[in-house]
Amino acid sequence: MTPRAGVTEGSCLCAEIGYEATGAPVRMMCCHCSRCRLGRAAAHATNVFFKLDQFRWVRGAALATEYKVADARFHTAAFCSRCGGKVPKPAADRGIVVVPAGSLDTDPGLRPQAHIFVADKAPWFDITGPVPQFAGMPPG
Repeated sequence: MTPRAGVTEGSCLCAEIGYEATGAPVRMMCCHCSRCRLGRAAAHATNVFFKLDQFRWVRGAALATEYKVADARFHTAAFCSRCGGKVPKPAADRGIVVVPAGSLDTDPGLRPQAHIFVADKAPWFDITGPVPQFAGMPPG
């Protein structure tokens, strides 16, 4: 895929769902909470956040399915109903879209700014590098 200036593109595993976000992302964080680890079957979930008005589905929006964790305030998993690949989750009530970084087809031009909920991180995973770490959600 040839990148377009100022546009971040992504898709699911089967490529039936496609999306794009225009402009710079708000932030990028690696979440180590147990729900993100379970939802991604990985050591952490790296998410890119865009403003709602920056985001649009390019194709396959009807295939995007959500699973709301019953006792969670914000955690909702979004995935393609065909291939199970993780896809963005628009959160209209917060004015943002949470984009799983692993679904990106192009570089968002941003690198992780924080590791959050490291108090819950997998004991077998070591965080290295200079990115700030927070036991929970960072202030602000």
